[in-house]
Amino acid sequence: MLPRCCRYNPAGRTVVLVRQFRLPAYLSGHDDLMVEAAAGMLDNETPERRIRAEAEEETGYRLRTFESFRSLHEPRSGDRKLHFFVGEYDPSMRVGSGGGVADEGEDIEVLELAIDQALAMIVDGGIVDAKTIMLLQYAALNIFR
Repeated sequence: MLPRCCRYNPAGRTVVLVRQFRLPAYLSGHDDLMVEAAAGMLDNETPERRIRAEAEEETGYRLRTFESFRSLHEPRSGDRKLHFFVGEYDPSMRVGSGGGVADEGEDIEVLELAIDQALAMIVDGGIVDAKTIMLLQYAALNIFR
């Protein structure tokens, strides 16, 4: 089970995503850094607890409340579940610089993008991660209408 989180600011019409190198994507032909929603492995924690920690480590924002939904990663090949979280942010929720945990080899750039720019990046290939695309579509349909 993998939790993923998209942070949004309705007043500014922005989302917070991250950009980082992903070796498997690079080896399969993606020659750019990946733009993604904050994410992580469960590490024997609940999805809710893990996403709070991952969002703070990667983006520098502390989650207060969030909405969630789930999906199956690949229904044909098992029951691996994806947990999606969508939470509002504002500047007062910034508790650090983000960027990941250096001791874990993370080198993450925090991006604050206009929702329209993020959606355009799906079309032009700047965002190719399917889970991030699902989160952005959820935000476009349910938050930024």
